[in-house]
Amino acid sequence: MAAMPATQQRMTADQYLALPEQPNGRWRELIDGEVVVSSPTWLHATVRGRLQFALETWVRAAPGRGAVNDSVDVLIDDSNVFAPDVVWYRDGRVPGLHDQRPYAMPDLVAEVRSPSTWRFDIGAKKAAYERHGLGELWLVDLAASVLLAFRRSTPGRQDFDESLELAGGDMLLSPRLGGFKLPLDELFGGPEHGG
Repeated sequence: MAAMPATQQRMTADQYLALPEQPNGRWRELIDGEVVVSSPTWLHATVRGRLQFALETWVRAAPGRGAVNDSVDVLIDDSNVFAPDVVWYRDGRVPGLHDQRPYAMPDLVAEVRSPSTWRFDIGAKKAAYERHGLGELWLVDLAASVLLAFRRSTPGRQDFDESLELAGGDMLLSPRLGGFKLPLDELFGGPEHGG
């Protein structure tokens, strides 16, 4: 996914949200007051799709498991509106089908690496998610075939006090997602990723 600032002018979240829809399947976000535009690659879209499918399968397997979606505008603060690759909201916090953007902070976010956006994911975005109360963050590093998980051990924690690095052969689990299991070999494997 190639990412580039779309404008040299800084803007607020309100100004960003007033922009017209982005054409041609391109994604954009407001990161520290700058609009960043990117286009997903096949690999990025494939891994994001696998992750979303695994979560959607888990959600549909039992009632009360919330909802999963991709790339919705999440209002972080006045300088940041992110479009995470995958979001999950627990039951009772799921946005309504007709609710308009922006959406509240999800309970879990996954960001999939691309060379041009990783610096934002691991830097400014991770810091903003942590600062504004995200419960769990998954950073999927396609270059290293690892998943970095950052969590709060308790809802009132001020920071991500738990971190995991998972790779092939490991199983992705989450205390927020009772019964969810995703073998990392399924996430990274297959001809689309060279495995």
